[in-house]
Amino acid sequence: MSKPFRCAADSVALAEPLAGTASTVRPFLLLEFPGPWGVDALRGGRLPVDVAGELERRCAGLGVRPLLIRRHGRSRTDGIRCYAAYAHPERPWLEATTLQAVEEVLDVDLDRLRRGESPGLEEHGDPLFLVCTHGRHDACCAELGRPIAAALTASHPVQTWECSHIGGDRFAGNILVLPDGLYYGRADRESAPRIARTHLEGHLDLKHLRGRAGFGFATQAAEWHLRRHLQLTGTGQVRLVEQHVRDDVTEVVLAVEDGPRWRVRIRTTRGAPHQLTCQSERPRRAPQFELVGLETHLSSERA
Repeated sequence: MSKPFRCAADSVALAEPLAGTASTVRPFLLLEFPGPWGVDALRGGRLPVDVAGELERRCAGLGVRPLLIRRHGRSRTDGIRCYAAYAHPERPWLEATTLQAVEEVLDVDLDRLRRGESPGLEEHGDPLFLVCTHGRHDACCAELGRPIAAALTASHPVQTWECSHIGGDRFAGNILVLPDGLYYGRADRESAPRIARTHLEGHLDLKHLRGRAGFGFATQAAEWHLRRHLQLTGTGQVRLVEQHVRDDVTEVVLAVEDGPRWRVRIRTTRGAPHQLTCQSERPRRAPQFELVGLETHLSSERA
């Protein structure tokens, strides 16, 4: 009997690049709900139908990314934890509260969250390490995500949560670090705790980095290529100054801490057709981001 198709293994076999594959969303709303989660986490699980429908409607209308979260092993906490995060590239923030009933999530001011303003929860200082284990959405997320969640729970138990679909199933195991909005892919039991430790030390793991949420895909790739070129891993060492798109080329100017500005040019292309998820019905051509230029900016003005 042949083995079932797995999109993550296929992506590795194709040597598909990770850079430029993170979400482009900045506002996130996290709601603790142990599950089970359906194919669609909000509407397909056991959330009250009226709450799920209204929350989905509001988030879709405001561009807020809702995620369900749970502790590994589905152990319950006291009350229902709810987090609001805004992945600003320079000033990310995270707030939290404990709800007594799941319906209270509808009281969170999502319009303020959309604008990058506090929705009125309590400031939360520690980052969160979210591991996608949404197996009903894609088998790879469960098969590769759950061992990672176990390893991270052992090393960073307070900060680790399992989460619903965050995108890029074929890059599983996937980790999202909030509030920074950093997406990591192809993590495993050994690399996941290291990614967490490295982040807490103020550095990025470039080997597994998919990109930074809130930037366009090509801009994410530009930051990754510049960091790799200069071997810069400090979380705040690179800052976006400006970007311009002409046809299929995105020109990005990035400021480097204690150094010159750099111009990075990325051409967006399409890869060969292949099955992007375990359940997709037809091959698709995923965007890829080719480095076509990297040089110091003519203006050497410091950031």
